[in-house]
Amino acid sequence: MSYVDLSDGAQPKGALCSKPLGATQLPTRVPPIDGHVSTAPLCADSPGSSFVPVKTPVQAPAIKQTNTDSAVSAPQAPARSTITQEVLEAPALPLLVRMASPNAIAFVVQASVGMTEIAFIGRLGTAPLAALALMFPLLMLMQMLANGALGGAVSSAIARAVGSGDLPRAELLIWHALAIAFIGGLTFTLLYLLLGGTVLASFGVDPETTKNAAAYAGIVFPAAIVLWAAAMLSAVYRGMGNMRFPAALMVGGAAIQIPLSGTLILGWFGAPQMGIEGAAVAVLAVAFVNVAILAIHLLSGHADLKLNTKEIHFEWPLFKDIFRIGALASVAPLITVATISIINGLISGFGVEALAGYGIVARIEFLVVPLAFAFGTAMTSMVGINIGAGNIKRAEHIGWVGAACAGGLTGIAGLLLALFPGVWINLFTDDPVAYQSGELYLRIVGPLFFLQGIGLSLFFASQGAGTVFWPVVGTVVRFVVSVGAAYVAVTYYDQGLWFIYACLGLGMAIYGGVNAASLYFGAWRRGR
Repeated sequence: MSYVDLSDGAQPKGALCSKPLGATQLPTRVPPIDGHVSTAPLCADSPGSSFVPVKTPVQAPAIKQTNTDSAVSAPQAPARSTITQEVLEAPALPLLVRMASPNAIAFVVQASVGMTEIAFIGRLGTAPLAALALMFPLLMLMQMLANGALGGAVSSAIARAVGSGDLPRAELLIWHALAIAFIGGLTFTLLYLLLGGTVLASFGVDPETTKNAAAYAGIVFPAAIVLWAAAMLSAVYRGMGNMRFPAALMVGGAAIQIPLSGTLILGWFGAPQMGIEGAAVAVLAVAFVNVAILAIHLLSGHADLKLNTKEIHFEWPLFKDIFRIGALASVAPLITVATISIINGLISGFGVEALAGYGIVARIEFLVVPLAFAFGTAMTSMVGINIGAGNIKRAEHIGWVGAACAGGLTGIAGLLLALFPGVWINLFTDDPVAYQSGELYLRIVGPLFFLQGIGLSLFFASQGAGTVFWPVVGTVVRFVVSVGAAYVAVTYYDQGLWFIYACLGLGMAIYGGVNAASLYFGAWRRGR
């Protein structure tokens, strides 16, 4: 039996009950009509109180065994997609291979598009081909910033949000990625419009080459926003763990771009021959189609995240989450471009043939990079999702597995080329001096390619972990050793070509070593 207090009186403060309620008389309060709930002590004889007995079942209180480290009630686990659940629980190696395979295929196909484009332009003559070579470092810089540094930062931020179960944050990050695409593309457009002519004139090449370079750049850079948007949207999909959709678009885009490039550059099928400008138009056309498909798929709600048009607003903390990784990671592409330019200058002092030989074998690194990049982009997502979910130990395990895979593949390629350099070099030249230069590079640097694979894959994995401090330190140290030491040795101590290649190999080893050491000593746990 319990008592229901039908009055609104209150027991004087400090009053004691002469007839306290028994252990089986659980009080049930009923508020009066005016809504005031009495706060009187539960006494059967409280002054001004009228208790009415009400029969209630007596139930012993449930006793829940807990320990001091656990919460009274555990929060409900956030709903996760199948991909996210696999990233959090499935065996790392087969999952990583499955996620990296679409990227590897897509990047190899994309590399073949570049080679085909060079072949088409080469049929126009040496001036257009030289013009494309002049534009290569600038285009590579933009692509590395959009796809690698800032694209990887976007993937990392979205992956960590997905891993923590905060899907509204992940979806809002898509709009921030698009804003970055707009800002990045507009920046390159303005830089070209303001400085493009000066930069092209500074190359000191013949007027015909300069004219072709200006024609190509005059189409690509004013529409740079399209290329940035394609990169950012692809990064969004990779961040949610979906590697297949953007990879399928890359393969499909290649199937369109190759015949389209031939048609526009060379005038196939009776089309007007646009020359090098046709290559630029083909690139932008395929990028525009990809952007449309990626965006429509996000708007439709068929992807794991949705581009929500009802929630368009921007928050500085979300930009900060992206730029704290992307801004620092952007140092790496700048250093890479500077390294290429300075090393080319040093080797050119040994003759055109030596430079040609180095150019042939140096391209191998850009063909090997897609292997590391394929694993690296998958690692960005997998590591980021696990970091977001608090599974740091599993994230580190994925880092080691991915580094071993990327290092193993690149190492095998480098070792084979070091043992059989003629297999590659003879495809491009029969000049003995060029052959000797390329062979020397492969003999010295080839066996160290595995460290390049380790370094690159862990760079992307560190983006997923939300920290790129040590990978950037490794990039800077690599630059100092590869370029600084080589420049001093050749300029002041009259060292030979072999010393430049030795410095390049040592820099590659340092880069991989620093990134591996940062993971081993817990950089991801400390957030640095």
